[in-house]
Amino acid sequence: MSEPTLIMGAVAYAPKVVTIWEGFKAFFAQHGLAFDYLLYSNYERQVEAQFDGSIHLAWNSPLAWVRADRIARARGQQVHAVAMRDTDCDLRSAIVVRADSPVQSLDQLRGKTIGFGATDSPQATLIPLDHLRGAGLVQSRDFQARLFDVLGGKHGDHIGGERDAAMALRAGEIDACCLIDGNLLAFGLDGTLPAGSTRVLARTGAYDHCNFTTSPDAPAALIERFVSLLMAMRWDDPQVRPLLELEGLREWRAGRTSGYALLERAVDDERFYDGDGRITATGYRY
Repeated sequence: MSEPTLIMGAVAYAPKVVTIWEGFKAFFAQHGLAFDYLLYSNYERQVEAQFDGSIHLAWNSPLAWVRADRIARARGQQVHAVAMRDTDCDLRSAIVVRADSPVQSLDQLRGKTIGFGATDSPQATLIPLDHLRGAGLVQSRDFQARLFDVLGGKHGDHIGGERDAAMALRAGEIDACCLIDGNLLAFGLDGTLPAGSTRVLARTGAYDHCNFTTSPDAPAALIERFVSLLMAMRWDDPQVRPLLELEGLREWRAGRTSGYALLERAVDDERFYDGDGRITATGYRY
């Protein structure tokens, strides 16, 4: 009898996703874990697959985690965040203006146009909208939101929407834009936002990003073996390091859910999902 296979879901947000998970599949095979993956075009389908028996766990965006957790609770089930990258922890997004902008405070964004990423981007849309709301600024009432809404359903994993917003800021088409700190740094390095051309007006509170989310009734022994192998990966191992570099981390950490509070609030305030995980966002296409 063949060994049972652990099936993971992942979203194909870029061609490199195949390279990444083929590499991990080979690594797990070398260590005695039968592993395979299914690729989805969007996180909404992937989350739904966690509840129809298709996959045992998913590499989920933070927004996908929120939805999976809400669906599970509504059904009297449980899902668990079992692992995440070191680079998924304690992130922040920036609200950025041009260096020569007269805007010096969030309150001075009243009546202005602010650029955001995709509708479903936690880092470039939902969490920044929550931060602005906390400062007394609500879209449509206090400012005009311009969404750079590309690749719906991929939850902003791509950088397309943020790059488009940054380019619009540079061109003077909008008064401010919202970017995760990592992309703000990257856009400075690649010339999208040349050094000295922008100024950070505010930063959001800290939040967490992706995690491996188990499906209800996932095989405990396989999940335990999967997590133990992840945690044993070391940056100084020449066979392992290329896999970690591809997935953008130096070490795996135990999963935690304490870093999703800002996103939970934003999801409610922007009516993205309801309490049972149903999609309620207006005009959302994926």
